Amino acid sequence: MVHLVLASRSPARLSTLRSAGVEPTVVVSAVDEDAVLADARDRFPDLAPSDAVLILAQAKAESVARRLEDDPDGALGATSSALVLGCDSMLEIDGEIVGKPGTADVARDRWRRMRGRSGVLHSGHWVVDVRETDDGGTGATLGATSSTTVRFADLDDAEIDAYVATGEPLQVAGAFTIDGLGGPYVEGIEGDPHGVVGVSLPLLRELLDQIDVPWRTLRGSTPAG
Repeated sequence: MVHLVLASRSPARLSTLRSAGVEPTVVVSAVDEDAVLADARDRFPDLAPSDAVLILAQAKAESVARRLEDDPDGALGATSSALVLGCDSMLEIDGEIVGKPGTADVARDRWRRMRGRSGVLHSGHWVVDVRETDDGGTGATLGATSSTTVRFADLDDAEIDAYVATGEPLQVAGAFTIDGLGGPYVEGIEGDPHGVVGVSLPLLRELLDQIDVPWRTLRGSTPAG
């Protein structure tokens, strides 16, 4: 079996992988997302939303990969011979990318803007192969973005206030979920629903295929040791 390290603190991503039979080790990156994006925009002034999430996913995955390579004794709770997956999600609406609201006021304003409309949820995925050569390691680092159109219900102010009061939309990309309290407020999607949750299983499978890692080798994987 091939061991997967998830470079994300998202419980939704972890739950999605577990539901698919994969038990990753979670090692959260210490990447300064604002600094990474600011640098990317300096280099690429017309940075597309789909590329922004990919750059962040790459930064997270490669940061954790470096930490694993410097941690041969497994102090981080993960094997240094593994595949590292970094992810990042943002909502695009009116050509603007928006992340986690952070505060109730921002979440409330966001929903008043989104209600009755559609946006595109972009989830960047980046895989770094830090397996030992004897374990089939390739040293590869590669990624792609899943983009899914989301159609939001036309909520009134009272519904928005009630949802924001739950606290859920404050710390999730786009200020909504489809697998939690926000589910009733999403009328439809076009694309991979897993990508909206934060990790597209079909896209991850395709990335693994590119480095000759069949999906079945991840199923049932458990931390080494």
